Amino acid sequence: MVPGHGLRLGYYAQEHETLDHDRSVLENMRSAASATGRADLNDTDLRKVLGAFLFTGDDVDNRAGVLSGGEKTRLALATLVTSAGQRVAAGRTDQTISTPVSRQQVLDALHTYTGAIVLVTHDEGAVTALAPRESDPVARRHRGQLERPTSPI
Repeated sequence: MVPGHGLRLGYYAQEHETLDHDRSVLENMRSAASATGRADLNDTDLRKVLGAFLFTGDDVDNRAGVLSGGEKTRLALATLVTSAGQRVAAGRTDQTISTPVSRQQVLDALHTYTGAIVLVTHDEGAVTALAPRESDPVARRHRGQLERPTSPI
């Protein structure tokens, strides 16, 4: 991949090291937004994104450090969506998203993401659920075999 002018990369850190565990859920979202030039997003906008990841009401005031692994995963992915990177690398999100509701919420958010996604998963259903359009370049490695994209990446 050759980075283009103004490229912003987003990254999901499997160990959640991109989260500030001493700050609240909402404060982490504010930081992600301001760090990537999304100061146009107010708390209402950020709460809407958090709601899509099942954080509602007072949940947004919890410190990230007290969240479960699945909740930290949802928060980390919410910050990625907020940061508006053009490419997102998400490695092994299936490790900590075990409940069907949170899994579906994450897949829904990824499905509406307009940038490129590099997704590493053992969950074939997740790949299928993202349902790329025929025109989307998709390279998949399945059981050791690399399936080449039909159009350039």
